Amino acid sequence: MKMLRFRSPSISSLTQEVQCTVRLLDDSEISCSIQRDTKGQFLLDHVCNHYSLLEKDYFGIRYVDPEKQRHWLDPSKPVVKQMKCQQPYTMCFRVKFYPQEPIKIKEELTRYLLYLQLKRDVYHGRLLCPFADAAYLGACIVQAELGDYDPEEHPADYISDFKLFPKQSLKLERKIMEIHQNELRSQCPALAELNLLQRAYTLDTYGVDPHPCKDFTGSTAFLGFTARGFVVFQGNKRIHLLKWADVSKFKFEGKTFYVIGVQREKKLVLTFHTSTPAACKHLWKCAVENQAFYKCAKSSQIKTVSSSSIFFKGSRFRYSGRVAKEVIEASSKIQREPPVVHRSQFGQSRSFTSLSHKQLIMNMEPLLPALSSSRENRDSSADNAGLSALKDSVHLSPLKPSVTPEEVELEERENHVQERREDEAANRTRADEERREIHVDNEDEACAALTISDTAYSPCASMVPTPVEESQGGLDLLFQSPARLLKELHADPEMQVELQAERERELAREAYRQSLCSPSSGRQQMQACLRSAARLVVMATGLLMILLPLLLVLLESDLDISFLHDIRQTPEFEQFHYEYYCPLRRWFLCKLEIMTEQLWGD
Repeated sequence: MKMLRFRSPSISSLTQEVQCTVRLLDDSEISCSIQRDTKGQFLLDHVCNHYSLLEKDYFGIRYVDPEKQRHWLDPSKPVVKQMKCQQPYTMCFRVKFYPQEPIKIKEELTRYLLYLQLKRDVYHGRLLCPFADAAYLGACIVQAELGDYDPEEHPADYISDFKLFPKQSLKLERKIMEIHQNELRSQCPALAELNLLQRAYTLDTYGVDPHPCKDFTGSTAFLGFTARGFVVFQGNKRIHLLKWADVSKFKFEGKTFYVIGVQREKKLVLTFHTSTPAACKHLWKCAVENQAFYKCAKSSQIKTVSSSSIFFKGSRFRYSGRVAKEVIEASSKIQREPPVVHRSQFGQSRSFTSLSHKQLIMNMEPLLPALSSSRENRDSSADNAGLSALKDSVHLSPLKPSVTPEEVELEERENHVQERREDEAANRTRADEERREIHVDNEDEACAALTISDTAYSPCASMVPTPVEESQGGLDLLFQSPARLLKELHADPEMQVELQAERERELAREAYRQSLCSPSSGRQQMQACLRSAARLVVMATGLLMILLPLLLVLLESDLDISFLHDIRQTPEFEQFHYEYYCPLRRWFLCKLEIMTEQLWGD
């Protein structure tokens, strides 16, 4: 007879080391070797120890699978089981939960890392903002990395060396120079970074990691989660804001994502469709984690969440970290000496026009504009010509055409006239908006559509914000335009079928509501009530037929089964047996005996 042998992992396979590379917020990298059973928390702690970071609950590690779907590394699971790509593994250290009030961050190191993340958000178009706020944020970045303006050291166009926005106009650069030279003078890097955080967290897109999807009408939308709640953006407007107190549940089925909440004392169900089931599951996990982090008062209140309301079906997930209130309390108790912050130099900064090939590819990509300008149409041809020159040129340094002094003077006059016209138009627009805002209620304004910028919210790298190695084939997807990605999303036949089915269900529900308003609706409602009552009677009878024999077995039988014995020994059962059942049995037997005597007597 042969013995069955179960295969177990050998000692050599368990001790085999795996190489991991983590890219930090300043684009530097650290590498480490881990075991095959090493969990994600070890890797996160390794990066935080590299920084000497204590307020680490705001951060996480992100990676991209071979299907180009991004994920957050789960700290409670082994790294090897989560990573489906080939070794060595490449991941990115990013801000996962944005602090609701950056002023409550205790250490300068944590504020600096948050500043680096916000600088990336501005560069990739995820942090959308009006012109005035964009100029102030850009000036803070220049002050933090360059210091005070020195006319002897800095040329007249020194701002053009910084790549701050996906597409920055000449007008924006001049406004940045004005704020940098006047308002922010004599500010140290830490103070300039704090000013940027204070201005950024007041914006509507602060902390938004946009998830592209479609609503039930087929319109493209971006979903996000902030410290305030769940937000939806379409075009240049925020069309939904559900505060965490009004959100009841998130769930998903396949490619469909549901948001269930309450708005103005009415139940609200929002339905969205993603491109793949994996993207929908990632969106659901992000929703569950953000809701637990910002809504719960203690981590002990966090519960395991199921993706579906059907019993024994769907994914189950639980956020395992600390919540925002606990993180703030722990930060207030830090008593150590502040660690030294090693800031990247001006030439090493991502915002500076680097001479590396990877930076050149990024700058040559035709990114979508983050800010509108009346000069953009006139500058577009010059920008395209400059990009063509960069692609065809052997030298990687920026090319500047030679101009005569007369042309410079003529250009300055045209710019002065154009800027004056733009300022007059902006003043008129601002006055009209102020008159309209007088009649808007504060609470309604928080829930209604809110315009956040002059341009559509279209993050240029939010589809896959995590950099991917060229050997992994991810650069093509990382640097392709979102218009192409959204066009592919619209062209998905499965998505069109789901949208058509959703429209048919909406039409069926509308027809049912209209049928209830017809003259024969009273009879139908009566029949529905009778059917409901009949179902209730049948269910109650079935339960009695099941529970009554079980109760009689417990009370009258002498079966010595451990399960029944444990039930009989409970105080509640003994009280029910002696105080209720025994008197009821004696009364029933007495009545039965009287009826029997009467029958025999007759």
